[in-house]
Amino acid sequence: MLGRTAEKLDPAKKTVTLDGGEMLKYDRLLVATGSSPFVPPMAGLETVEKRFSFLSLDDAKALDAALFPKARVLIVGAGLIGLKCAEGIAAKVGSLTVIDLAPRILSSVLDDEGAAVVQKHLEKNGVSFRLGVSAKVFKGNSVELTSGEKLGFDILVTAVGVRPNVSLVADAGGAVEKGLVVDGEMKTTVSNVWAAGDCVTSFDISLGARRVLAILPNAYNGGHIAGVSMAGGAPPEPHFFPMNAIGFFGLHILTAGVYEGEVYGSHKSGSYKKLFYGGTLRGFILIGDVARAGIYTSLLREQTPLSDLDFESVCKEPSLIAFSRRYRDEKLAGMREPAGPVLCDEI
Repeated sequence: MLGRTAEKLDPAKKTVTLDGGEMLKYDRLLVATGSSPFVPPMAGLETVEKRFSFLSLDDAKALDAALFPKARVLIVGAGLIGLKCAEGIAAKVGSLTVIDLAPRILSSVLDDEGAAVVQKHLEKNGVSFRLGVSAKVFKGNSVELTSGEKLGFDILVTAVGVRPNVSLVADAGGAVEKGLVVDGEMKTTVSNVWAAGDCVTSFDISLGARRVLAILPNAYNGGHIAGVSMAGGAPPEPHFFPMNAIGFFGLHILTAGVYEGEVYGSHKSGSYKKLFYGGTLRGFILIGDVARAGIYTSLLREQTPLSDLDFESVCKEPSLIAFSRRYRDEKLAGMREPAGPVLCDEI
């Protein structure tokens, strides 16, 4: 039912009321309402004629229609959304400037050194930055920054972040901690109602605490767990953690987990790597060379004890040969005894 809005949930009657008053009945309900762009209060924002967000396909189409070859574009937000927008429109405009209150780009994804590597690459591709500042006041097609600098622009894009869409369940009495509170089967605190995706608060195994993880891999996993549970099956144990795979102008970036603990680092031409660990791998940053990153992701997801492998070798070159024989048998052979010698090439 496209173009319709669910306006009210009645758990006692097991009904959802749509715009226009139509009522739908359910036995079990999944709420996957996602998130909405968050635009912080900015003085004079209403005076800007051409301003856009960049979250939905409709947003992208509206922005694309407004672009012209000599356009000066100002993007508020140097996060994943803002920088992906910059990459997408760079060849269609005259100039691109990105501002952010944080002192580095991708502040929730990269550390200082990694952010500097990516920023340099973006600048080579025509993107300029004003960091550690915010918009003090907008006046039509100009903005005064908190640094005192004034910038002119033709088109404004706000890409500061998102907020979970929780009102449907919250208004029906569901518990909220920024996102909807769910258990290990993605059940909300409202009977017969499940939720998944950007609208929920998940348990981050890398952090050991609950938080909103508004990223595609967790939406996929949460939806799968909810679907199995709603169908009466035994869902897999949830393994949620922050993970981002993205590229800008041909530079690949893959990050996951939290950046706490001891650190292994490697920085050479075209490649940047940081691994954060304690008794297990807690997080990693890969820029440029992301080959075999799936091994690091698996270690983090499974919370594999580092004592089970040659971690020094895995740090330098991720390979299954650095794992114990038992671990390889579990992952590759289902614990079956091999018929004969297992060669490295076969691994």
